[in-house]
Parts: sequence; C-alpha cells; structure tokens
Amino acid sequence: MAAAVASLCFSAIGQSCEKRSLASSTARSFGSNFEGIRFRPSVLSDYGGARTSTSASSSRMVVHCMCTAVDVPTVAQTKQNFLKAYKRPIPSVYNTVLQELLVQQHLMRYKKFYQYDPVFALGFVTVFDQLMEGYSSDEDRESIFLAYIRALNEDPEQYRVDAQKLEEWARNQSSDSLVNFSSREGEIEEKLKDIAERARGKGSFSYSRFFAVGLFRLLELANATEPTVLDKLCAALNINKRSVDRDLDVYRNLLSKLVQAKDLLKEYIDREKRKREERAESQKANEAITKCVGEYQEVGQ
Repeated sequence: MAAAVASLCFSAIGQSCEKRSLASSTARSFGSNFEGIRFRPSVLSDYGGARTSTSASSSRMVVHCMCTAVDVPTVAQTKQNFLKAYKRPIPSVYNTVLQELLVQQHLMRYKKFYQYDPVFALGFVTVFDQLMEGYSSDEDRESIFLAYIRALNEDPEQYRVDAQKLEEWARNQSSDSLVNFSSREGEIEEKLKDIAERARGKGSFSYSRFFAVGLFRLLELANATEPTVLDKLCAALNINKRSVDRDLDVYRNLLSKLVQAKDLLKEYIDREKRKREERAESQKANEAITKCVGEYQEVGQ
C-alpha cells in the first residue's frame, strides 16, 4: 500500500463527486485563503535579492535584503527548481498544497524587507511536517523538504537546526519565562530580542503566516495554555496580535480539510487493494479449475 500511495495521483479518485469536491475545495482554500497558519484542535510586493552575514559577536545569522530585480527569480523559476530537485511523482493531495505553499513562500521570501528568522523556520517546519504526516516514505518526505527549501535559495539544514533549537528551548520554559525573554541572556533569547527590535522598527521586519505558527508552537511546547500568554508574547515581540489570531484560525480550518482529503485517499487505496486481492484470488481459482479439467481430460484419454 505504501508504494501505491507514493505513485497515486489524488485526481484519479475523480469517479466520486464527493471526493472531487473535497479535494478541489481543499486546494482552493490553500491557494486563495492561506493567510497563515493552529495546530491540531488540541492546541497557518516588493521584491529583493538576499545575502547572509554572521556577526562576530553573535551566533545568529541575519539575512540582508537588497532590491536587485536582476537577482530575483520568478515564481515559475522557483517551481521549476523544485521540480528539477525532486522528480518523483507526488500524490496530488500533497502536491497541490505544496505547490500553493511554494508560491506563497516565494512571495514572502523575496519581499523587500524579508529576513530569515528561527521563529519563521519553526513555523514552516511545523506546517510541512503536519502537511506531510502519513506520507508513504520518510526518506521521500525529507527529500521533498530539501528540494522545497533549496528551490527558494535557502538552507534546509538551517531550517531544521533552528527549529529544533527553538523546540528544545521552549520545552524548558514556563509561561512567564517565555514572555520575559528580553530580561534574560541566551542564544534563543538574543534571537527573539533581534526580532522584537526589528519589528518595532516598522520596516526591517516582515510578518509572515509561518511566523504566526512558530509563535503558537512555542506556546504549545511550553504548555502555556493561558489565553493571555499569546497576547503577552505578541506584545513582547511587537507583533500584531489580530494578524496572528487570523492566521492561526485559517490554518486550523485548512488543516481540518486536508485531514479529510487524506482520509478519502486512504479509503480509495484500501478499496483498490481489496479489489486487486479479490481479482488475484479469482484468477488463482480459475487457474486451479483449468488445471483440474486438464488433468481429468488426460486421464480420460
């Protein structure tokens, strides 16, 4: 069944009106309404080139953006880079959403004031892992991740490393320590201070949908369940709380639709598997009957 999942195109389920409707509505939702991103119910045009530099006094990496139109790839080029890097077929229940996210992230990536930050990375890694949850092969899933990030001319290893560091840090925080990062020293604290400083500047910080998911993931890992904690964290980071609320609500709804689409895909695969098994059994029975008839005829002669 794993092999079937890896090669199946979700649009092939089109014999069912209900399935076509759900799949298309899921794709449209991700394409037109993806404003940002809540996790599972228990808890998603200016352009510029980019260069990186590392401060001698700090381990944090800062991406400096420059408005150089010659260096900015088109959306089509970014999508083509992805397809060249990962050439195996992807079931369209995954591929449709991946392509829409890639377009959205291309627009974020090449905004004039875009700067990579670890909270953004945590948000994207969380979205990607939830989107690809249940994919047939862990190896293929990671290969898709590598191709996706590299298509945007960024470093997939940096995404994973920074996301892991933030997750480990958040697990050791309380509600109070999480929102009071500015009063403490540490690698993660310094990165959060940098974000807050740039966000206060109203120019060197570009809020994104994945950033909202990263914030909520921090709260989830710190078990900061009080409703006011997100308000305080947004205030400490100088982030608009209304934008975060909007993006988290949209993501929760889209994730729910995606889960339904995956369930339909699994039902289709299981049904096709049963049909193949039934056909195989029928063929074996026919072969057995044919063999018996042949042996009977030989004895009769």
